[in-house]
Amino acid sequence: MPNLVLGAEVDDAPTAPYDEAALLPIRSPSLRPGPVKPRVVNLPGITALFLIGDDPRSHAWLQQRLPDLQRLGAAGLVVNVESAKALQALRERAPGLSLTPVPGDDLAARLGLSRYPVLITATAIEQ
Repeated sequence: MPNLVLGAEVDDAPTAPYDEAALLPIRSPSLRPGPVKPRVVNLPGITALFLIGDDPRSHAWLQQRLPDLQRLGAAGLVVNVESAKALQALRERAPGLSLTPVPGDDLAARLGLSRYPVLITATAIEQ
């Protein structure tokens, strides 16, 4: 009988399905909805990304900025969201964009942010 463990390739190993709902709720205590003062930054090589939450300000901002976000191919980080249903509602408002639930405190600290929604590009942080 072959030794299945020793003879298995890495690609043969079974993988558990990704359960995104198990990550929820996502909370970023250092971030909350509010105005963001635009500023110039120097982040060479960064892909455009944006931070949003599940709140009225983020929903309105996403609707308003959607064409720009799509044009930039921006990746969305959902930094405050309670449920899979709320995350799905955000995704339905953002066709063609990726929205990933992730705590944003570390990124916010590195970029000096305390408010969202915000768009971050290689040259600017803006609302």
